[in-house]
Amino acid sequence: MRDGPQGRGEPPEQAGRDRRKAFVFGLRAETAAALLLRCKGYSILARRYLGAGGEIDIIASRGDTIAFVEVKARPTLDEGAFSITHEKSRRMSRAARHWLARNPSANGKTWRGDAIFMAPWKLPRHAPGFVELEIT
Repeated sequence: MRDGPQGRGEPPEQAGRDRRKAFVFGLRAETAAALLLRCKGYSILARRYLGAGGEIDIIASRGDTIAFVEVKARPTLDEGAFSITHEKSRRMSRAARHWLARNPSANGKTWRGDAIFMAPWKLPRHAPGFVELEIT
């Protein structure tokens, strides 16, 4: 039996199913996070934004604030919080700068790096300003 892409001794087709399952799980978490933000009065400007070597799960606005949101779905809310590393915030910052360069109407607004943590059987946790963005 060949190892799957992660070298775990699983057949490649099983590894493919696991990746698809994780992808669908992530999409559902992002959809739930977008609904949460809409309930809190945010407008969703973009989802799954890719730019400059980084990704932002959700870009939302409310009033004069633009929130660049990372969504983390993990077994516990704390695991989600610990999974946002300095490297992840750097990649988000690059993508945020890319988005801002293409959206001059966002100049003069407050920019913030938020996170939404999700775990089974727990209410989602929105953490405004959790991700330190290096935009300037």
